[in-house]
Amino acid sequence: MAQVQATKFKNPVVNWIDSRLPIFTMLDHEYNHYPMPRNVNYLWAFGAIAGIMLVIMIATGLFLAMQYSSHTSLAFNSVERIMRDVNYGWLLRYVHANGASMFFIAVYIHMFRGMYYGSYKAPREILWILGVIIFLVMMGTAFMGYVLPWGQMSFWGATVITNLFSAFPIVGDPIVTLLWGGFSVDNPTLNRFFALHFLLPFVLLGLVILHTAALHVCGSNNPLGIEPKGPQDTVPFNPYVTVKDGFAVVIFMIIYAVFVFFMPNYMGHPDNYIPANPLVTPAHIVPEWYFLPFYAMLRAIPDKLGGVLAMFGSIALLAFLPWLDRSKIRSCKFRPIYRQFFWILAIDALILGYAGAMPAEGSWLLIARIGTAYYFFHFLILLPLLGKLERPSQLPNSISESVLKGGGGIAAGAHAKPMEKA
Repeated sequence: MAQVQATKFKNPVVNWIDSRLPIFTMLDHEYNHYPMPRNVNYLWAFGAIAGIMLVIMIATGLFLAMQYSSHTSLAFNSVERIMRDVNYGWLLRYVHANGASMFFIAVYIHMFRGMYYGSYKAPREILWILGVIIFLVMMGTAFMGYVLPWGQMSFWGATVITNLFSAFPIVGDPIVTLLWGGFSVDNPTLNRFFALHFLLPFVLLGLVILHTAALHVCGSNNPLGIEPKGPQDTVPFNPYVTVKDGFAVVIFMIIYAVFVFFMPNYMGHPDNYIPANPLVTPAHIVPEWYFLPFYAMLRAIPDKLGGVLAMFGSIALLAFLPWLDRSKIRSCKFRPIYRQFFWILAIDALILGYAGAMPAEGSWLLIARIGTAYYFFHFLILLPLLGKLERPSQLPNSISESVLKGGGGIAAGAHAKPMEKA
């Protein structure tokens, strides 16, 4: 049998376990001595923040599920009971509800950071594709969770979104019937969504573990987009990155706490405090804010099937980024033309989000169509062309040379000794 080179720990119990199951050796290698590029900035902390948010969501969701009733006649009142009668139920619910928004904020920043610094390029294609799959599972989990309070926006949002599948020829109607468990959104739908909303976070956790494993195989990218050439370009993960990530997590949690304790309903919709009524349609049906750019794309195209394909295609397109971007340079720091277009894309996403919250009429519909057209133009035409036509700036010889000249980075003032250990 192959022997694993085990780390010796001071605790004899840990040593005894590790000699039979080297989990502590693995953790010590992956999260203590793991070499990180010495110039990573605070944007790299949002991966850790997203992981912590996932744990918070699973923990609070587990306790909420103990008090929730997945029946159409009981669901709304069970949520109100959690808020009013269960000890600290209000806190659990607000942490969970606002946690979804904070989770998406962390993931969106994490994704845009990856796009800006070219973290999807070789050898990190599988890492990026796993991230896109995580994003899709997140969206499905969040949508089903939004249905559970069984308020007006929950019910009508579920009706609108599930109806989208009917646009697919032949298989569409059977899929909708399967989702509904009948001929309309009703009790079987709520039961299915509750079961899936409870299950999918654990699927998400498994995907995050795979995502992390893929990261540790190919190593972390960095703001320069060049690979470390030796120990002088890296620092150990602990304490340098753990301290930096820890500080970012504390700041993020303070902002999170402000929403939980001072404006817990700011990112929600007031109509969801009205019990679901199939006979009364809300004046304006909107999903949660993190779905709004994709919702704007859905409504921008007059044809139902075209809108559905555009919405799902806009997400699937991200998985092909490693092949759509033909440039050999990773980081936007050295791509002066593409850098401008990247920020146009970011502004486009914000405009699409705002247009998605507005009624699909008049100028807002026109804005959504222009925004959708630019989104696909950016990825399908602009990105491949710029990869061939753009003249990038000269790359530095190494990470350490750039850091020491600029005086920046995670450990510009770090001594050589801990870097040599990396």
